[in-house]
Amino acid sequence: MRPEANIFLGGIIFIPLGITYGFLTQFKEWVGFPAFLLLGAMSLMVGIFLRKTGKSMGPRPEDRSGGEIAERSGVYGTFAPASWWPLVLGIGTAVAFLGLAVGLWVLFIGAGIAIVGVLGWVFEFSSGDWAH
Repeated sequence: MRPEANIFLGGIIFIPLGITYGFLTQFKEWVGFPAFLLLGAMSLMVGIFLRKTGKSMGPRPEDRSGGEIAERSGVYGTFAPASWWPLVLGIGTAVAFLGLAVGLWVLFIGAGIAIVGVLGWVFEFSSGDWAH
């Protein structure tokens, strides 16, 4: 995971870039300055996570020059064959973002739909056909 970590850790350049941008605009532009800082911070968080995970896992087959494709075979996780909850969550977030433009009361309706979608998706394997 070292190459991926280095790519994300390279995003730390956005922090001094954001500070420079802030000085050039005299901190009057309130979108670009925080966006650059947050971009650098989020990139740093992902890079640190990948670096720590890579140290605990050891080298993967794709990180070694002699790695074989067959070394990565196996189970990757448990996935539902069909799920409608991502659609409910997407509709809820779309309605919530619509509420930012239309009215605050629509935001609360969308947030309620999104919460139902998240809860349904999280507890999908607790009931129904695929209960564990």
